[in-house]
Amino acid sequence: MIQINSISKSYGEVQALDNVSLQVNKNELFGLIGPDGAGKTTLFRILTTLLLPDTGSAQLDGLNAVKDFKAIRNVIGYMPGRFSLYQDLSVEENLNFFATVFDTTIEENYDLIADIYKQIEPFKKRLAGRLSGGMKQKLALSCALIHKPKVLILDEPTTGVDAVSRMEFWQMLKRLQGKDITILVSTPYMDEASLCDRVALIQNGNIMSINTPDGIIEQFPKKLLAITAPNKYKLISDLRTYENAGTVYPFGEYVHFTAKNNDPDSNELKAYLSSKGNQEIEIEPTEANIEDCFMQLMNE
Repeated sequence: MIQINSISKSYGEVQALDNVSLQVNKNELFGLIGPDGAGKTTLFRILTTLLLPDTGSAQLDGLNAVKDFKAIRNVIGYMPGRFSLYQDLSVEENLNFFATVFDTTIEENYDLIADIYKQIEPFKKRLAGRLSGGMKQKLALSCALIHKPKVLILDEPTTGVDAVSRMEFWQMLKRLQGKDITILVSTPYMDEASLCDRVALIQNGNIMSINTPDGIIEQFPKKLLAITAPNKYKLISDLRTYENAGTVYPFGEYVHFTAKNNDPDSNELKAYLSSKGNQEIEIEPTEANIEDCFMQLMNE
């Protein structure tokens, strides 16, 4: 459904995208995972015909993102990272406006947005600018869906909303998959990667890996230790000066550690940390997650 071939884009001396290629299958929920500045928004703006690539090409539903830009705008729904609806219009007025732009009505495609819109319908007369973050999110999604697009492109849709709203939003996306819609979503939250069918990890405009979430985790090449001690700052500093230290990253209450030789000796490591004055040290093997894989790929 989406085919991206060797796309590059720069802003002056800043290389936002560097020879990016990937494909998204029909009815797939595909995640583009990376931190701020990784290139996610630039890629989405090219796909939605808002930017021209320097090199490369993109097709959506067989349409060229440059030559067929008018046709593409009728088959995609786009939810940008910042809330971009009319804040001085009500919920109902915003939805009616977007339906009119695409020559349709709320009634014609109401079944597509019913599960989402019912949650904000009691507030349909409220100005969009006075909605909570979660309600703004649901209104923006409803407006992006009202013309029944084949492809839904969502740029960091859960940034700045509470944990409950994040969970509800992903449940909505899963239900939309069953309505013949291909979904491409970006997020800086590594834990959301596991909710996608496949993901691409992106950093500094480069795709580091494309696979299923489980497939990426299975490729983690090293043994991983989870280490904790009361003085976390000292623990991290001492681990980074350990002669066999590979990667050292804080992770919640633990520090995730890999060794250069991929054979960390827990007893030797504990003795070293004790000699540096660390107390109540706990070391145990742990399983890698998407964030560990991302950090490892960055390190490589």
